[in-house]
Amino acid sequence: MDGFPVNITEAEAPHFIIDGKLQDILKVTPGACLQYAVIEGAVQPAGEPLTSHFQKEFVGVLQKFLLREHRLVWNSLSRTWTDSERVLHHRVSEVPFVLVGSNETTVRVLCPLQASGLHMETTHEKFHQVNYGLGDIIGQYLSGEKLKGQLETEEMLKVGTTLTGVGELMLDVDGTLNLRPPSNGSQYFLSITDFDTLLGEQQSAALWWKALAVGSALVGAAVLAWVGRRYYSHLKVRWEREQERREFERLQADGSRAAGRDTPQGGAEELLENACVICLSQPRNCILLDCGHVCCCHSCFQAFPHRRCPICRQSISRVVPLYHV
Repeated sequence: MDGFPVNITEAEAPHFIIDGKLQDILKVTPGACLQYAVIEGAVQPAGEPLTSHFQKEFVGVLQKFLLREHRLVWNSLSRTWTDSERVLHHRVSEVPFVLVGSNETTVRVLCPLQASGLHMETTHEKFHQVNYGLGDIIGQYLSGEKLKGQLETEEMLKVGTTLTGVGELMLDVDGTLNLRPPSNGSQYFLSITDFDTLLGEQQSAALWWKALAVGSALVGAAVLAWVGRRYYSHLKVRWEREQERREFERLQADGSRAAGRDTPQGGAEELLENACVICLSQPRNCILLDCGHVCCCHSCFQAFPHRRCPICRQSISRVVPLYHV
């Protein structure tokens, strides 16, 4: 089973010894089943065991053979050779097996390949390196791929290994004890380490995932706060510019009424002389302070990306209307 690590606790997964009392406990348990329990016992095959293909003295109940090819591939972006790997052959074999307790009481292990945890040992590992000729080397540089070789590994769960199992423990109608994947969705474990080590590993993994979740939440909150602050600043600038525009129009209207006219008078020649240096279509109608330059219309001033005078690059503190008398 793959997924997030599960924190196993003594309360959720009580530890039982494989002996004659285990059957008595399950007989008085509702449904003759413990949904999550921990047992430890020695591995013994229920029939003929598997023999290693490379070490004939090794026998086991689970066997995994993996053949992988390693290549070097030229990366044109980084200008380096990078390692590439692909699986050429993968074979898994199993035979029924049981866990044997102190007084020859046995518990049959079901669906062992669905279990998480380290439950096999490496019995063989060998790398077969490829020898190259001159033509091969030239072809590799032209194709951008170099074959390094093949790595073959064999892993086995050997007979006699002490195995820790965490899962659903049930008593069958024929009186046999079975350990199987939990029906409530909890994680199924088989490990060659003892229960305390397995418990420590799961607690460490759970702590790491919690720290990662908290860190991700903090980063997410920081990003949301930054986006919210940027959005607020944008709205604030828009509101200030709108207020500034209204104030400018109010001052301009007050000045026009005080001068006894609604709009400035003048011909095309005056408009051309006083045209905004940016849009060249509107008259210059504002004074930039503190520098005092008169060079643009108020619409172009509001479009400035930075509040700096286009003539002297001095910061603009405020803008007042320009009245033509």
